[in-house]
Amino acid sequence: MKTHPSELYFYHSPSQRIDKQTLAYAKSISQFVNTIDLSKEKLTATQWNSLLLKLNLRAKDLLNRAHPDYQRFIAGKNWDDESWLNILIKSPNLIKAPIASLRRNAILCITPTDILKLNSMHLA
Repeated sequence: MKTHPSELYFYHSPSQRIDKQTLAYAKSISQFVNTIDLSKEKLTATQWNSLLLKLNLRAKDLLNRAHPDYQRFIAGKNWDDESWLNILIKSPNLIKAPIASLRRNAILCITPTDILKLNSMHLA
């Protein structure tokens, strides 16, 4: 699949207010924004792994530990790396913030303005 060199990938849940705000910032830094609605599109383990490498994070770092489903089904158990990837695949609603990816860099956007850091990352 051919992509534009400045295409930004935005992984999000459109029902979240912070995601909507962050998407507005995304459109201000890239003319080409490819939005991926995590509630509708399932990412594969390979895609998640690739994102985690760009983020320099572990799968469990992406999850909202305060979410009731996290507390009920995940907290307090020992999970291996493959299990954490499966949790991301099956429960993307537990991801605490949208993820933006531009070229070889990605960022977990805890605040909407975090996405602006991608500009300085890809220039470095």
